[in-house]
Amino acid sequence: MNESLTNSSPRGLFPWTQRGGVPNRQDEMEQLIQRFWNENGDGWNYFAMAPPVDIKETADMVTVRVDLPGVAANEVDIQLNGNQLTISGEKKEEKEDKGETYHRVERRSGRFSRTITMPCAVQQEQIEATMKDGTLNVVLPKSPQAMSRHIEVKSN
Repeated sequence: MNESLTNSSPRGLFPWTQRGGVPNRQDEMEQLIQRFWNENGDGWNYFAMAPPVDIKETADMVTVRVDLPGVAANEVDIQLNGNQLTISGEKKEEKEDKGETYHRVERRSGRFSRTITMPCAVQQEQIEATMKDGTLNVVLPKSPQAMSRHIEVKSN
C-alpha cells in the first residue's frame, strides 16, 4: 500500500495543479468583468448595451442588420459620422400591475447603442433604413471611389 502512494502523482491528489496552479480570485474577477464588457457579445446583459449585428458587403453596398425585438422603428436613431455608423435607441419597459405577481423578469429594457466602423466610404444621402419583424436593415450604398473597378490587362 505504501508503494502505491509513493508512485502516485501529486496531480492526482491535487487536480488544480494540472492547470498551472491554484486559481487567483483577482484573475477570476477580471475574467468576469471582461465577459460583462466583452465587445463580441459573449457576456451576459449584452443586449442592454449593444444589440447583435450582421455586416455584409457586396460590390456596390454595405448592409447592416440589427436585431431589435420589441423596439419600435420610431425609437431607433441612426447617425453616420465619417466612417462610424451609430445605431441607438431605447426599448421601453412594458409594465402593468393589475394584481399580477412576476415570478421571473428576463426581458431587457432600456437604452442601447452600437457603433460600427464602415469597411469603406458610403454615400450618406442614399442610405435607407427599414424595420421589419424586429430586425433593422440599413443599406449603405458605396461611394464611387470605394467601388472596385475592373482593369483590363492588355498584351503587347
